Amino acid sequence: MTTYFVSRHTGAVQWARRKNLFVNQLVSHLDTRIIQAGDTVIGSLPVNLAAQVCAIGARYFHLTLEISPELRGVELSADQLEHLGARLQQFEIKEIK
Repeated sequence: MTTYFVSRHTGAVQWARRKNLFVNQLVSHLDTRIIQAGDTVIGSLPVNLAAQVCAIGARYFHLTLEISPELRGVELSADQLEHLGARLQQFEIKEIK
């Protein structure tokens, strides 16, 4: 079983290190074809990718934070993520067909 941290943001990577998250692979983009049942994926994935992760049988933890409109699109530091209450929340997401 592999734990992936998915982010292209330096501040998020630094935040994860501060939290001593156990991560096997840090990736800037997730190719869901590499995910296997029992894996763990951590990040801020689009809902369709998170649903694919869950459908495979992997666990998905979303990097959640309360962000104001003026900070959207701004590269945030680990300190800013802390201040904004960044946390991991596990979600089970499925596509309804």
